[in-house]
Amino acid sequence: MAPTNDHPDHPGEQAAQDPVKLIGIRDTPLSVDEVLRAVGDDAAGGIALFAGTVRNHDGGADVDALGYSCHPSAEAEMRRIAEKVVAEYPVRALAAVHRVGDLAVGDLAVVVGVSCPHRGEAFEACRKLIDDIKHVVPIWKHQKFSDGTDEWVGA
Repeated sequence: MAPTNDHPDHPGEQAAQDPVKLIGIRDTPLSVDEVLRAVGDDAAGGIALFAGTVRNHDGGADVDALGYSCHPSAEAEMRRIAEKVVAEYPVRALAAVHRVGDLAVGDLAVVVGVSCPHRGEAFEACRKLIDDIKHVVPIWKHQKFSDGTDEWVGA
């Protein structure tokens, strides 16, 4: 079972008052540095970041570009997931931003970060955060392939 904020090992490891520091859906370029700054905490011994980028292929086909769109509830759903991760792990600070609109190969599509007292907890919490965002948040990807075809993913 994952560690929780309810029973920290040491008083100095109690969770920050509001550990959800940054949640956003944006149509502008994302910044790993912004997420890193948001999750910085002097009581954290581990910070885990994940940056998802647009790759140049999928399922054996060359990808030229893609577009992300989302339901109006997407940001609220991201916050709900963030709060669940904070309740399940000893999170000091958490941040998650996802891009919408047209993206090119190499662009950042999503950046998430979590700081915790220890590295193992940070890795676990970060993985839970990104996995739940990808599986639950209503964000859809429209891939455009080099051969002129396209495909919706997650719709």
